[in-house]
Amino acid sequence: MPTRLMRSLFALLVSLACASAFAQAGKPVKILVGFPPGGGTDAIARTLADKLKDELGVPVVVENRAGAGGQIAAQALKAAAPDGTTLFLSHDHTISILPLVVKNPGYDPAQDFVAVAGFATFVNGLAVSAGTPARTFNEYIAWVRAQGGKTTIGVPAPASVPEFLVSVIGERNKLDAVAAPYRGSAPLIADMLGNQIPAGVASVPDFIENHRAGKLRMVAVLGSARQAALPEVPTFTELGLPGFEDVPYYGFFAPAGTSPQVIEQFSAALSRVLARADVRERLTGWGLTVGFMPQAQLAARERAYSQVWTRIISASGFQPK
Repeated sequence: MPTRLMRSLFALLVSLACASAFAQAGKPVKILVGFPPGGGTDAIARTLADKLKDELGVPVVVENRAGAGGQIAAQALKAAAPDGTTLFLSHDHTISILPLVVKNPGYDPAQDFVAVAGFATFVNGLAVSAGTPARTFNEYIAWVRAQGGKTTIGVPAPASVPEFLVSVIGERNKLDAVAAPYRGSAPLIADMLGNQIPAGVASVPDFIENHRAGKLRMVAVLGSARQAALPEVPTFTELGLPGFEDVPYYGFFAPAGTSPQVIEQFSAALSRVLARADVRERLTGWGLTVGFMPQAQLAARERAYSQVWTRIISASGFQPK
């Protein structure tokens, strides 16, 4: 039998096995999102859910459990049955950062969750509102100084990577920069579009559409290199603020005790979805670096990221609240 035909038959058998296993549960697959509708994470979840339903053979729905930087969604995942019908689509903040900055988040990722699969990395960035005259990072700093050296910068969640970045921007430029935490990126961006706040730090996927439309202006991004979707925007390292080169991740997590078979089958379905040109084009267009990460790779990525931020948070003198 030709090799190509064998591969096609194997892929078909895997797909059928995956669909039947999830169909046997008799329930839709629910993807928890820890932020409100309208933000970058929500848009990503809905894009993947729409394609995963075909791969899994069951409805896949997105459930927004917004609040406390994703804690509410994470607590819901902890309480869910480990049968594969409830998953959590999360980035670094809820899984890696919150347990370092909150005394009792209500969950322990190492004990309560299991990594399923990852699908992308991304970077955060600083954007200014259209009502701010600045068009570059240095112009923004000069504008703040002209206003007396005080500024407020919005962030999607308290005690987050964006909030730590606000502190660094203030300290290294001798500004009184105060972070204003929001309940997700959607309300932050709404206030920026209304010129209620002059600047914000959030992920590139959160900002990129409004940046392209000229409604906001991204002036700097994290990471070791400029982003392919934003080649005109310099990195903070280029601007003299090194230390934020390690980039965060996006992945799926399940309740502890979820069977390896279910994890493998969902992971295989996600891999097939990510292989679709239309999905990769959409995710890449939002500023994500798309790349499938099987369970072991996502788990290792999360551990490494947590170690980096344990050092940064400890050096900052921040005390968990």
